[in-house]
Amino acid sequence: MQAYSVLDFSSIIEGEGSKEALAKSLQLAQAAEEHGYYRFWMAEHHNFPAIASSATSVALASIGAGTKTIRIGAGGVMLPNHSPLVIAEQFGTLDALYPGRVDLGLGRAPGTDQATARALRRDLRAAAESFPEDVQELQMYLGEPQEGQRIKAYPGVGSEVQTWILGSSLYGAQLAAYLGVPYSFASHFAPNMLHDALRVYRQQFKSSADWQKPYAMPAVNMVVAETDEEARYWFSTHQQSVLALFRNRNEKLQAPIEGYYESLNASEQHAVDGHLRYSFVGSEKTVAFQLEQFLNKVPVDELMVHARIFDIDARIKSLRHSANVLKQFLTSSPS
Repeated sequence: MQAYSVLDFSSIIEGEGSKEALAKSLQLAQAAEEHGYYRFWMAEHHNFPAIASSATSVALASIGAGTKTIRIGAGGVMLPNHSPLVIAEQFGTLDALYPGRVDLGLGRAPGTDQATARALRRDLRAAAESFPEDVQELQMYLGEPQEGQRIKAYPGVGSEVQTWILGSSLYGAQLAAYLGVPYSFASHFAPNMLHDALRVYRQQFKSSADWQKPYAMPAVNMVVAETDEEARYWFSTHQQSVLALFRNRNEKLQAPIEGYYESLNASEQHAVDGHLRYSFVGSEKTVAFQLEQFLNKVPVDELMVHARIFDIDARIKSLRHSANVLKQFLTSSPS
């Protein structure tokens, strides 16, 4: 493993709003930079009262201004919601502000429900079908101008934005391999296809001008505290959010509950366990053991960690404890 990074949803907790969530995201990014995390990514979601990063490029501008060295990026922008030219201009602007620090992870899903997807005013079926072409068009806008190219992104043209493909199925793995770009798998919420997707990505990878070999980064959940009991307590917030999703309840992040998992019935526990299979929860010693077992089975170039924790101080402490664990597994620096 060459590096470790952070995925943040800019979580809005019960009793607070977007203003507080975005301020806490900046605190988290500054802590991540301090503790050696390589990237800080934010995700595009819409019509979720618990997520404040829907205008992802705008939120990232704040993160870039408040940090110095950590890479900032989208994990990801849901390209069917947007014009490739607009995204090229937005991330070209970020690159102009924070040169050499900007990542652009691209996903095919709308990042919301169908009613909200229609409100985004795009033909989503057609846009999803044209996703590969849209990615290549976006790459063209971010690259050096081609002869005869009439439309250019200003800012954006000739930028250093690093393009990724995100996915939770074989589709994204195949596209990333075909384009010769890095690939991030969403195993923090869609664990089932992780092994197959990484295998397909590595087997089918075609080298490109920027990437001579595959580079894979799964995302996992990681909550680390002084004790196993404390970590499980903070993790109960994420468990609650999973069950709320299954029950079609759209709500802000809820406070942790002591003994929450044990209070669930067998079917509820099964649903939570399936959704959060790749979650590492406990003390540093416990998580180090869990992570070693994972990395022995899943070869990764980089690992991205996510923690949906109610209290910002506990979230930052978990980030620090997680870094202490992750550093043990570094073998080299990112290429």
